Amino acid sequence: MLVLSRQRDQSIIIGDNIVITVVDIRGDKVRLGIEAPSEIPVHRREVYEAIMRDRRKAEESAAQQATDSPNPKPAEGNRDGISQS
Repeated sequence: MLVLSRQRDQSIIIGDNIVITVVDIRGDKVRLGIEAPSEIPVHRREVYEAIMRDRRKAEESAAQQATDSPNPKPAEGNRDGISQS
Protein backbone atom coordinates (compact mmCIF):
# COMPACT_ATOMS: atom_id res chain seq x y z
CA MET A 1 0.00 0.00 0.00
CA LEU A 2 1.28 3.42 -0.92
CA VAL A 3 0.87 5.90 1.93
CA LEU A 4 0.97 9.62 1.12
CA SER A 5 0.67 12.70 3.29
CA ARG A 6 -1.52 15.55 2.01
CA GLN A 7 -2.82 18.78 3.44
CA ARG A 8 -6.11 20.50 2.77
CA ASP A 9 -6.60 21.40 -0.92
CA GLN A 10 -3.80 19.09 -2.02
CA SER A 11 -4.51 16.27 -4.47
CA ILE A 12 -3.41 12.84 -5.56
CA ILE A 13 -3.75 11.76 -9.18
CA ILE A 14 -4.40 8.13 -10.11
CA GLY A 15 -3.78 7.26 -13.73
CA ASP A 16 -4.72 9.98 -16.17
CA ASN A 17 -8.28 10.64 -15.08
CA ILE A 18 -8.83 10.22 -11.32
CA VAL A 19 -8.10 13.06 -8.91
CA ILE A 20 -8.52 12.76 -5.14
CA THR A 21 -8.42 16.04 -3.24
CA VAL A 22 -8.36 16.61 0.52
CA VAL A 23 -11.32 18.97 0.93
CA ASP A 24 -11.44 19.32 4.71
CA ILE A 25 -9.90 17.96 7.89
CA ARG A 26 -11.81 18.12 11.18
CA GLY A 27 -10.45 16.18 14.11
CA ASP A 28 -10.13 12.57 13.06
CA LYS A 29 -12.26 12.96 9.91
CA VAL A 30 -10.95 13.76 6.47
CA ARG A 31 -13.28 14.81 3.64
CA LEU A 32 -12.13 13.78 0.19
CA GLY A 33 -13.31 15.02 -3.16
CA ILE A 34 -13.03 12.48 -5.98
CA GLU A 35 -13.10 13.35 -9.66
CA ALA A 36 -13.44 10.29 -11.88
CA PRO A 37 -15.08 9.43 -15.20
CA SER A 38 -18.73 8.39 -14.80
CA GLU A 39 -17.97 4.87 -16.05
CA ILE A 40 -15.70 4.27 -13.03
CA PRO A 41 -17.77 3.47 -9.95
CA VAL A 42 -16.61 5.14 -6.73
CA HIS A 43 -17.94 3.81 -3.41
CA ARG A 44 -17.00 3.86 0.25
CA ARG A 45 -15.64 0.44 1.23
CA GLU A 46 -18.67 -0.52 3.35
CA VAL A 47 -21.04 0.36 0.49
CA TYR A 48 -18.95 -1.61 -2.01
CA GLU A 49 -18.90 -4.64 0.30
CA ALA A 50 -22.71 -4.46 0.69
CA ILE A 51 -23.13 -4.25 -3.10
CA MET A 52 -20.87 -7.28 -3.61
CA ARG A 53 -22.67 -9.23 -0.85
CA ASP A 54 -26.07 -8.49 -2.45
CA ARG A 55 -24.74 -9.40 -5.90
CA ARG A 56 -23.42 -12.77 -4.62
CA LYS A 57 -26.76 -13.50 -2.93
CA ALA A 58 -28.64 -12.70 -6.15
CA GLU A 59 -26.31 -14.94 -8.18
CA GLU A 60 -26.67 -17.79 -5.68
CA SER A 61 -30.45 -17.37 -5.70
CA ALA A 62 -30.55 -17.42 -9.51
CA ALA A 63 -28.35 -20.53 -9.60
CA GLN A 64 -30.57 -22.23 -7.01
CA GLN A 65 -33.72 -21.38 -8.97
CA ALA A 66 -32.14 -22.78 -12.13
CA THR A 67 -31.46 -26.10 -10.41
CA ASP A 68 -34.90 -26.17 -8.76
CA SER A 69 -36.90 -25.38 -11.90
CA PRO A 70 -39.03 -28.23 -13.28
CA ASN A 71 -38.13 -29.98 -16.51
CA PRO A 72 -39.22 -28.03 -19.58
CA LYS A 73 -42.48 -29.02 -21.20
CA PRO A 74 -42.19 -31.40 -24.15
CA ALA A 75 -42.45 -29.89 -27.60
CA GLU A 76 -45.83 -29.82 -29.22
CA GLY A 77 -46.67 -33.04 -30.96
CA ASN A 78 -47.66 -36.38 -29.55
CA ARG A 79 -47.75 -37.17 -25.84
CA ASP A 80 -44.05 -38.12 -25.86
CA GLY A 81 -43.09 -34.67 -27.12
CA ILE A 82 -42.01 -35.92 -30.52
CA SER A 83 -43.05 -33.56 -33.28
CA GLN A 84 -45.15 -34.99 -36.05
CA SER A 85 -43.58 -34.28 -39.44
